[in-house]
Amino acid sequence: MTRLLLLNGPNLNLLGTREPDLYGADTLETIERRAAACAREAGCELACFQSNAEHALIERIHQAPAEGIQCLLFNPGAFTHTSVALRDAVLAVRLPLIEIHLSNPHAREPFRHRSYFSDIALGVIAGFGTLGYEMAVRAAAQHLARAPRAE
Repeated sequence: MTRLLLLNGPNLNLLGTREPDLYGADTLETIERRAAACAREAGCELACFQSNAEHALIERIHQAPAEGIQCLLFNPGAFTHTSVALRDAVLAVRLPLIEIHLSNPHAREPFRHRSYFSDIALGVIAGFGTLGYEMAVRAAAQHLARAPRAE
């Protein structure tokens, strides 16, 4: 079975109460549950992990290949604009990456326009709210279904 890993960075554990006018009223648990259902419909398994700590996210990324994870779905939160270390971790594991953002960073403050992940990602899904997570799951499943299998 195709295995996907959904990572969420800092402050995303506060979804549902944190700036609902910007991020919506859904909790991270609700978002993860819907993404997991979408993954099952696509014949995939979805593991989820959230941390406010950069090192914990790095360690989780490092574990992914040993667990048979085939694609990373990542909303790095504020680490999008600051973390070379997370970028290096993604590059080190050599797994495809889809970058996710609830809001559109390019429609926000100028410091949010720079991502350390966009140029190494298969694609970026931004500005569609919680639907972006389901879009990322479907995109990952389709990408992996078309990718040549290693012998």
